[in-house]
Amino acid sequence: MSYADTPAGAGAGKDGPGALDDALLEALFAQTAVGLVVLDPRLRLVRANSLVEGVGTEEYIGLPFTEVFRLDDPDGCERLLRRVLAGDGPVRDHLVRGRLRQIPGDRTFLVSAYRLENPTAPAGSAGSAGPGSPAGPASPASPTAPDSPAGPADPHTPTIGLLSAVVDVTERERARARETALAAVRDAVGGSLDVAATCRSFIDALVPGFAGAAVVEVVDEVLRGADPPVGPLPPETPLRRAATGRCATVRTDPGDGPHRGRPVGGTRRLPPRTPYALAVADLRPRLVPLTADTPWLAADPDGAGALARAGAHSLIVVPLTLRGAVLGLLSLYRCGSAEPFDEDDVSLAATAATRAALAVDNARRYEREHLIASTVQRRLLPQAERHQAAVETAHVLLPGRDSGCWFDTIALSGARTALVVGGVAGEGLQSAIAMGQLRTVIQALAGLDLEPEEVLARLKETADRLADERAALPPSDALQGEELRAGCVYGVYDPFTRTCTVARAGHPAPLAVGPDGRAVALDVPEGPGLFDADGGLFAPAAVTLEEGSVLAFCTGDLLPDEHAEERITRTLADGIRSGRGLQQLGDDIVYALPDDTRSAGAALLLARTGTVSDHRVATWDLAQDRATPATARLLVRDRLQGWGLDEDTVDATELIVSELVTNAIRYGTPPLRLRLLLDTTLTCEVHDGSTASPHLRHARTVDEGGRGLFIVSRLATHWGARHGPDGKVLWTEQDLPGNG
Repeated sequence: MSYADTPAGAGAGKDGPGALDDALLEALFAQTAVGLVVLDPRLRLVRANSLVEGVGTEEYIGLPFTEVFRLDDPDGCERLLRRVLAGDGPVRDHLVRGRLRQIPGDRTFLVSAYRLENPTAPAGSAGSAGPGSPAGPASPASPTAPDSPAGPADPHTPTIGLLSAVVDVTERERARARETALAAVRDAVGGSLDVAATCRSFIDALVPGFAGAAVVEVVDEVLRGADPPVGPLPPETPLRRAATGRCATVRTDPGDGPHRGRPVGGTRRLPPRTPYALAVADLRPRLVPLTADTPWLAADPDGAGALARAGAHSLIVVPLTLRGAVLGLLSLYRCGSAEPFDEDDVSLAATAATRAALAVDNARRYEREHLIASTVQRRLLPQAERHQAAVETAHVLLPGRDSGCWFDTIALSGARTALVVGGVAGEGLQSAIAMGQLRTVIQALAGLDLEPEEVLARLKETADRLADERAALPPSDALQGEELRAGCVYGVYDPFTRTCTVARAGHPAPLAVGPDGRAVALDVPEGPGLFDADGGLFAPAAVTLEEGSVLAFCTGDLLPDEHAEERITRTLADGIRSGRGLQQLGDDIVYALPDDTRSAGAALLLARTGTVSDHRVATWDLAQDRATPATARLLVRDRLQGWGLDEDTVDATELIVSELVTNAIRYGTPPLRLRLLLDTTLTCEVHDGSTASPHLRHARTVDEGGRGLFIVSRLATHWGARHGPDGKVLWTEQDLPGNG
């Protein structure tokens, strides 16, 4: 059917205006750079020029527009064209997707449509099937057929069809899709320092816009932070599937193994003589068409089955390489009716893989540093629960990126126990190192028998020096600009007075619950953080606890919301009433955390308070006279023999007590008190009312005195002096046979 058969050409003479119209029409169809399609009012093809490949032949004349171009959304396109017929105005540059019979693969068309009107036809004539006009005889070419659409808005300009400009913009859209995919890779990849998250974002950037399915595999050792091997990759190197994705039209994973049993996290060794193995051998990408008789599929029957199930017909494999080292492998698939990959797609995949390899390597380096920092942190923390005289302790350490949190229990003289929890903000090795420095300092300060507020004041002085050292680093050093932040809470429990004294520096206060499950108020004033530039005072708070009370010291990550303290207190109370063990209480606190809690690393230290048994302690008030040392020796011998200690220990202790009591009588003031405490060690304490501290002297050969504390230091394992509001205490500790 030719255009001359339509009403537009009827009655036109060869030399009249119709001749000019015919010439314009022929020139338009023959010379325009745009594909033109003429449709009748029923949207059937009347004519098409040669630029619409494969459509201008006689076999397509009379077929519906949507069938000619085999559109993905024929109903939507037909509704759009009918609105043009109805007079809603033309459509310009509307993208549709379809396929041509003579050109394989999906195509993208830019469609414009314009209504064709016959202004010379009288109203109500053919083509004016408006309201109230009778329908004419049904004819394939008749615009007044019964199933024709309603006439135009103006019945005086009847519609005779549509002129549609169809431009195949498949290559342009493919180029735009490549640019979009590459931009998505640039935007999405590299924002995380987690290898798995990096691979996941890489897949999401490529699927479904660029590929129907994709798989990223990473060398197994690289996922654990090891250096990637230099290519070529040895054939037996295991690769772990880090991420996979496929669009909705691909029902199965083309990279799956036998019985679909290779999920994310699974490993495989690349089968030899396949594109996968060749890509990591010569470090070059591969574009591989996939058919039923592809030769290399015989070397990988499991993979061949997965490809067949997914309908994959085109494959790109790209090694993830960086500076000649192999980090992994990217496999991209197109399946079903999707257009096969071409060389331009290979170029894009290689560029995207380079970006991904850099991001994976950065994440790997961070993962290795985190692994080292976690190892350092673990080595710096207590390696086992330490026995304390009158306190039961348990801890929970939640792993995370924050490698600066720590906890500690430190045995002090007089059966007292120091309870410490702190944290250095930040990730990586430097945080772990700073944590180790602070923990070492606080252990040394604890041994000086200082009050909690004094310990934190001295600790802050050390922190200030560490901050000054970091600030003095060269500007090129990355650490120079990193801010240091740390907090610490330090408490001392005395079992004889059942008193816990606490001070804190930029850290949450501990929580306390009595043996009956009721919360105990512990209002500890907050002091400045350890690295705060502004100084400040640390004020202690003391609370008397009943035996069996539980103290909870925790880092801030365990207090994620305003209800956290109430939740922890309630958990402790319920556990205490039900008789749960201390470690179980710690686990219960973690179980009770909100579901959306994402801890970067946290520490929890629990302590159940107790007292010293009367059978393990002896106390005497002594007179301030010269006969007292002899009396003290007799009392000590009698008590130690009653405890069943060996004679050597008894003799050594007699001498220690004699020297300490003599020193207190000579240089101290009343009251004078002697106390023995038997635990894993034997502790001797002599209290007097003077605040003057004794000093160890090394007497010369001709000196008659000055050897008392020297003798004590040789006989005791540890010795020292601590001060209080009512005087000082000289104390010694001796290791007992069988407890070393």
